[in-house]
Amino acid sequence: MPPRSILITGCSSGIGYDAAHALHQRGWRVFATCRSEDDCARLRDEGLESFPLDLASESSLDSAVSETLSRTGGTLDALFNNGAFACPGAVEDIPRAALREIFETNLFGTHDLTRRLIPTMRAQGHGRIVQCSSVLGLVGAKWRGAYVSTKFALEGLTDVLRIEMRGTPLHISLIEPGPIGTKIRVNSIPHFEAWIDWEASPRVEQYRANLRTRLYNSSGPDPFQLTPAAVTKKLIHALESPRPRARYYVTTPTYLMGALKRLLPTRTLDWLIAKG
Repeated sequence: MPPRSILITGCSSGIGYDAAHALHQRGWRVFATCRSEDDCARLRDEGLESFPLDLASESSLDSAVSETLSRTGGTLDALFNNGAFACPGAVEDIPRAALREIFETNLFGTHDLTRRLIPTMRAQGHGRIVQCSSVLGLVGAKWRGAYVSTKFALEGLTDVLRIEMRGTPLHISLIEPGPIGTKIRVNSIPHFEAWIDWEASPRVEQYRANLRTRLYNSSGPDPFQLTPAAVTKKLIHALESPRPRARYYVTTPTYLMGALKRLLPTRTLDWLIAKG
């Protein structure tokens, strides 16, 4: 029997990087994709199969899907949609073009890639699709409106996909991490600098005292932060269990917010989140 195969997006660091190496060690054939060819070359040097995939580019998606299926002979057992980025800023300061850019990667590209691979999974009679969402796909948080909006949208689209795939051999799961030790804060800085005119904002003092300090100066790990391996553990269950779950919470804040969203009135939850 050939090894089970999986395509993973966003493997240059963090969750995708850990998942790619862990699954490779478990015997999976892993196609670990990154936006940058330099990152792909580094992963190849580490023993992984890697090639570029930029979720914001339809031609890149075309090439990556063709490359994957040519290497497997036209099959693919699983897809882990992990690639995403953040653009910090107050909602009133986020330009339309900034939202368009983040949705192209975090939602539209992810959806496009999923659609392109569903026919292969249908034809072969099995498949697993796992979406990496966030605790911010359950609740909002200050300064994170652009990212939150993409994760809320991904949650809704995935819920409907899962419902529509009932009765088919495809299993659809969401993983909802909380604080995980990744480079997402550092990687969000160029997007903040490109799009957020914070000095012209009515919230300029809040930016100085709050967001910019947190963005540029690491205060150390969140007390509830876990390593990417915690996400990989849930991913393995979603991929290998005979009965994968619809949702996988990771970290205490995700469990807590999932419960509070069900139990608390909206105003009370808003007050609690606003306190930080």
